[in-house]
Amino acid sequence: MGLRREGRELALQMLYAQDALKGELRETLRGFRDGVEAPQRVRDFAEGLVQGVLEHQAEIDDAIRSRSKNWALSRMPRVDLNIMRMATYELLFRADIPKKVSINEAIEIAKKYGDKESPAFVNGILDELGPCAKDDERSEQRQ
Repeated sequence: MGLRREGRELALQMLYAQDALKGELRETLRGFRDGVEAPQRVRDFAEGLVQGVLEHQAEIDDAIRSRSKNWALSRMPRVDLNIMRMATYELLFRADIPKKVSINEAIEIAKKYGDKESPAFVNGILDELGPCAKDDERSEQRQ
């Protein structure tokens, strides 16, 4: 498994824990730093994703909500929602990650951590986000 995939999986676990526990981000990160064995580059990438998602969560959630027909965020499986939040952050704010990579990684992670419908659900929402995904110029302006 590549370092970024490992980082995304760790970020998903952190986002899920943060979402479930509703605690301080600092406490969530400390728990993962103390309890998870991973190379520093993996941890740094994962923490960057988590912090980016949480910093832009309102905009990310609005983007997901506007593309999910008949699904309130509160009704979505937490794993799927957090995978989509992470990928949406990459799509909208990370010019260094190609759009196709963000979507494909999200689908693969959904296959591993979600249920049998998760990959199609995640793909459907993220494909809708594709046309509004960042380009190098817009993404730099947002950061």
